[in-house]
Amino acid sequence: MIEIKEKKDCCGCGACMNACPVKCIRMEADEEGFLYPSIDAEACVGCGLCERVCPVLHAGEDIPFEQSAYLLQHRNAGVRSRSTTGGAFTAIARYVTDRGGMVYGAVYDENLRVRHTGAEGLKELDPFRGSKYVQSDTEHTFTEVKEHLQKGRLVCYSGTPCQIEGLLGFLQKPYDNLVTVDIVCHAVPSPLIWQRYLEMQRRKLGSEIGDAKFRDKKHYGYQYSTMTLLDGKGQELYAQGIDTDQMLRAFFSDICDRPSCYSCSFKKRYRKSDFTIWDCYPVYDFDKRLDDKGTNRVLIHSEKGRRIFEEIRENCRVVQVEPDALTAGVREMFHSVNGNPRREEFFKDAGSMDGQSLFDRYFPITMKNRLERAARLICFRTGIYTTAKRAARRILKK
Repeated sequence: MIEIKEKKDCCGCGACMNACPVKCIRMEADEEGFLYPSIDAEACVGCGLCERVCPVLHAGEDIPFEQSAYLLQHRNAGVRSRSTTGGAFTAIARYVTDRGGMVYGAVYDENLRVRHTGAEGLKELDPFRGSKYVQSDTEHTFTEVKEHLQKGRLVCYSGTPCQIEGLLGFLQKPYDNLVTVDIVCHAVPSPLIWQRYLEMQRRKLGSEIGDAKFRDKKHYGYQYSTMTLLDGKGQELYAQGIDTDQMLRAFFSDICDRPSCYSCSFKKRYRKSDFTIWDCYPVYDFDKRLDDKGTNRVLIHSEKGRRIFEEIRENCRVVQVEPDALTAGVREMFHSVNGNPRREEFFKDAGSMDGQSLFDRYFPITMKNRLERAARLICFRTGIYTTAKRAARRILKK
C-alpha cells in the first residue's frame, strides 16, 4: 500500500488511484489545495500495484540516447495566435484526430477548474490551447486511455513530465498507438490559490468569468506574458501583465507551488515521452528568418516521434538544430524551482483570508509595479520591446 510520508514525494498524477484493482484509493485535496492519495486500508488487498506504478518511486536516471531537435512555428496564423507558443501541440493533436484518435490535455471546466479530458475532433481542440499555470486533475483519464489503446485506437496524451511518467507507469507496457507529449514545466501552482484569485477578480469585476488566458498574445504579443479574463460571451473583462497581475506574480515568485516541485524528479533532458515541447523566446539567436510571434522548441525522443514529425512538418515552418544547442541554458528543464521563504505563511493565510486580502498582502500593486508596466508598454508601443529583452538576456548571461 502506497504511503505518502512526506508531501514532496507525491506529484499528484493519480496513477495509483487509476491502478488500484479494488478502487480503494481516491485523490483528495489537502489544506493547500493539492491532491494526494487517500487509501481505505480495510478495503486494500495488499497487491502493491499502487507502489509499482508510482512515477516518483521509480524515477529513472537521465541516460543519454539519440534525440532530434527543432524550432517550430505553425503555418496557420490563427492557430499560432491562439496557442501559447508556436502551435506544436495543435500540429501533433491534428495528426491524431485526422486518424480517428483521441487527444487528452488540460482544459477549464465550467468553474475554471483545470482538469484533463479527452477530445476526438478538430473543433474540440481549442480549449486545450494556451498555458494554464495550475495543477491539472487527471481524474480517471489514465484508465480511459488504456481502454482506447486496448481497442487499437490512436491516443495522444499531453501533460507535465510527472503526469506523462505516471501514465506510462500505470500502463506498464509500451503501446505503439500512444503518442505522449510533455511540456517543460516551471512548477505547478495550487488550485486553491487559483480559486482565491478568481474569487477576488469576480468581486472586483462584478461579473462571472467564463475563460482565462495566462499567456494571451492579443495585446502585447508573445514576449510579454498577459493574464486576460473573459466573460461567458467571450468579451474581455480584464488584461494585465506580469508586473501588475497578482496571480502571475505569485506564480513567478514560486510561493504557491506543489511541494514536489521544489525537488522534482523529472527535471531532465532524456525523457520517456515521444515529444518534449516548450517556449523559444530568443528565436533570433537560432534563426533570424523566423518571427517572434511564438515559437516552440521541440525535442523528439523516439522513432515514433520522428515518424509523426515528418508527417506534420509540412504544416509548419521548422528549423532543425542540434539538441545540445536547443537545451543549453534551459533552467526549467534541468533544475527545480527554489522555495519561497514565505510559502508556509502564505498558505496559512490562504486558509483564512479572502482572495483580495491574501493577494494584497503578499503582492500589493505598488507605484514601482505600475512604473515597470508603463516602461514595458512604452517599449512595446515604440517597437523596441523585443530588442530590449534580447539585450537584457545578453547582459545577464555575462
